[in-house]
Amino acid sequence: MTLTAGIDVGTGAIKAVVFECDGDKNTCLAKHSERIRQRDPFELAAETRDVALAAAGHGRDDIAYIASTGEGETLTFTTGHFYSMTTHARGGIHLDAGMRSVLDIGALHGRAINVDERGKVLNYKMTSQCASGSGQFLENIARYLGISQEEIGELSKQADDPEKVSGICAVLAETDVINMVSRQISAANILKGIHQSMATRLVKLLRATKVTEGMVLLTGGLALDVGLLAAIQESLEDQKIDVTARAHPDSIYAGAMGAAIWGAFRHKKLAELGLLAQAS
Repeated sequence: MTLTAGIDVGTGAIKAVVFECDGDKNTCLAKHSERIRQRDPFELAAETRDVALAAAGHGRDDIAYIASTGEGETLTFTTGHFYSMTTHARGGIHLDAGMRSVLDIGALHGRAINVDERGKVLNYKMTSQCASGSGQFLENIARYLGISQEEIGELSKQADDPEKVSGICAVLAETDVINMVSRQISAANILKGIHQSMATRLVKLLRATKVTEGMVLLTGGLALDVGLLAAIQESLEDQKIDVTARAHPDSIYAGAMGAAIWGAFRHKKLAELGLLAQAS
């Protein structure tokens, strides 16, 4: 049995998990997340780690391997770092063993990842950072509309006449929204239009990875946006793609979970090679 921790440093939030790994059995003991806002992300990463450790009933010395992912490569307290695409893939398999693709929707980009049953990445496609398909863009729009992020999903589902917005450039899309507000378009119809635009882009990424059936799991900061999930499913059906989109209550932790699990795997390999001293 090995205790590991995973730290996912994102653009908008930091997620930390503590895992107990015993062979093929991986159990999450604790998890914690914090929005970065104006705080130092590296100091916040250490705080988030400590909260998760305390919740798990363990101290730092109990952890055999601390793995980072996302933007956490330069953290000084970690044992190793894993690329976020591989951690979201492995974390997704942990959350839902039946999924074969991941839509990772973060603050700055969207990414479609095709995986096998072990969580190995087979193919992937990513949006550009200037595209209007990211969490940061949606957060900016919500702030302009005067609503909280927690309200976005349910409000979008109340739309009765969604307004089409630019699906290419965030700047053009924000201009569209300003014009909609001046025309007194409801916030629900604006948000639904944005969700539809984002969903179209994300489903195109999914198609580009050659996924045509099965289940896709949403991960990342927007994974629990029920309005976006509904729009993605609608887009899949409109494009006659036999794929079901789902989210897990712990979807935002997929990257950190994947890092913790990969950390246990690497720790085992280092032990077999007698290289644990060099890795510590």
